[in-house]
Amino acid sequence: MSLDRLIENIVKTQNPSAVGLDPRLEYVPEYIIRKKITKYGSTLKAAAKAILEFNKGIIDEIHDICPAVKPQAAYYEMYGPDGVKTLAKTIKYAQSKGMFVITDGKRNDIGATMEAYAAAHLGLTDVCGETCEAFGADALTVNGYLGTDGIAPLIAQCTKQDKGIFVLVKTSNKSSGELQDLILANGKTVYAAMGEMCEKWGELNVGKYGYSGVGAVVGATYPEQLEELRAAMPHTFFLIPGYGAQGGGAEGAAKGFDRNGLGAIVNSSRAVMCAYKKEEGCPETDYAKAARREVIRMKEDLLGCLQKIALE
Repeated sequence: MSLDRLIENIVKTQNPSAVGLDPRLEYVPEYIIRKKITKYGSTLKAAAKAILEFNKGIIDEIHDICPAVKPQAAYYEMYGPDGVKTLAKTIKYAQSKGMFVITDGKRNDIGATMEAYAAAHLGLTDVCGETCEAFGADALTVNGYLGTDGIAPLIAQCTKQDKGIFVLVKTSNKSSGELQDLILANGKTVYAAMGEMCEKWGELNVGKYGYSGVGAVVGATYPEQLEELRAAMPHTFFLIPGYGAQGGGAEGAAKGFDRNGLGAIVNSSRAVMCAYKKEEGCPETDYAKAARREVIRMKEDLLGCLQKIALE
């Protein structure tokens, strides 16, 4: 259990960013929507089919220059059973193109329930003696605020299947400090305590590049805390949201990386998916090419703040 495969993809593409595939129907070009509505009517199935075609188009254009995608489960669940099918198909399609897939589900429970989440998203499900893969992502975002009882079942599954998790530590949203910045009796902040727990949870599963399979979600919108946590969590790989639309920039996000330009991956969602809407004169049929151009722009923005990306 580690995040070695993700790190190798980052080095191969020389790109420390992930694309968040969080598609609302209004992000999808009209010509795709019309085609699906004509075939399936104004239904959840039509919406899900349109989103799948949209996702595949983006993946086809970026898989050679971007190491990972991060589909957010809620954007698929809102379209019902067909939307959930689209999530599963998106995961498989991205993986078939060599991409690392992080399902953003922020799952949080204990005991048998967390074992079920772990099997669903990262492992195998037993069906009368036969094992089947349900979603099969490479990593899953999780909420660690139920403590070790909520994380141990995931670690067990991840160890078996060579998968990873990203635990919420210091999130990018504006109100995160209401809880995460509180000072505990020992003088540490809540987010610092959660960071220490991530290091402990991952200490037996450190990969060949020095990072364990227990990663942390730390927002680009809080660069000082990002720098603090990077120093305090040398074996924890960071997933950094908040770049772009939420106000985080490359200079701040760079504080989450180590001296080799590793240790983190920065996520961007709407800026990539909706790039065609912002490009003057870009026809909607070129939405995927516009997404590729935005991925390249983001890559260059981040690389401008990193000295290198190398395994040594």
